[in-house]
Amino acid sequence: MKSVIIDIGGCDYPQKMIAGAVNAAKAFPAYNIVVVGDEQTIKAAVGDKAPVNLVIEHASDVITNYDVPTRAIRQKPDSSLVKAIGLLNSSDDYIGMISGGSTGAVLTGATLLVGRIKGVLRPVLAPFMPTAVDGKLVCIADSGATVDPKPEYLAQYAVMAEKYVRALLGIEKPRIALLSNGTEDDKGDARTKAVHELLKQLPIDFAGNMEARDALTGDYDIIIADGFSGNVLLKAVEGTAKMVMGQVKKAMFSSFKSKIGALLMKKSLYSLKSKLDYHAYGGAAFLGVKKLVVKTHGSSNEISTKASVANIIKMHENHILEDIKAEMETERAAVSVAVPDGE
Repeated sequence: MKSVIIDIGGCDYPQKMIAGAVNAAKAFPAYNIVVVGDEQTIKAAVGDKAPVNLVIEHASDVITNYDVPTRAIRQKPDSSLVKAIGLLNSSDDYIGMISGGSTGAVLTGATLLVGRIKGVLRPVLAPFMPTAVDGKLVCIADSGATVDPKPEYLAQYAVMAEKYVRALLGIEKPRIALLSNGTEDDKGDARTKAVHELLKQLPIDFAGNMEARDALTGDYDIIIADGFSGNVLLKAVEGTAKMVMGQVKKAMFSSFKSKIGALLMKKSLYSLKSKLDYHAYGGAAFLGVKKLVVKTHGSSNEISTKASVANIIKMHENHILEDIKAEMETERAAVSVAVPDGE
């Protein structure tokens, strides 16, 4: 029986992630859902109504956000993250892993212990954001895995993200744009200009440069960025959404008339809130490593945990790893990357 692993160590609300694991186990009875963390915490949260396909794996230690990732991975073998990765590597029956712990530790552990797919220069962290078009999402690649990448890395991000969006959203030819400070081909710093030229060589639907203000228009399926710029874009959008919802709520209760209006618009307002809630889309896939790894927010709840499990199962069933492995060498040659494997 295939299994999905959920590491609850280091997250902000382990009880919520455990509840999400229970919901996922009920929703996907053909898969085992393996929860790794403190056994007493997990059992207390699950109670006596655990689904038969929910498995508990005890871990006595936790890697925190204050730990140095490479050192912690070596010095904390009993941590939930290291144990989860050990399980992931132990058998092909473990198809993927989700973690809400330290981002640096998860990405470092996945890169060092799970390992990169042959031909991949650097893995990419690829979350989804909602857009102005109902039901349409946009993927950011990268959002923080490599803050100062070489141009060739970003060209590979486009290849991997295309396979990801195709597998998860069913878009056969995703429209890809490069984040820059203008739409003209010659805009951006030296790296952006170099990436632009590399992306034009690839057999992808490259729409050219785009400005951050157009990220959520729905005109694009994938936005290519260095890890620093992509992370700033992601956090800026999340902060803006939070601010807008706060201001809407404040306006709703500012007067008697507005309260009546809010009551009449209740259904629409809940729909807007749901659309802007990043939990609904699950965590960010870490593409380019040999197994499916998803990094969720530290504040992940029941909704995001279950969504992340669903995403891993869908990626597995649509053979995304096989697609990346099969095409990486060809795409790598297309951008003239002369870097030895395992660099």
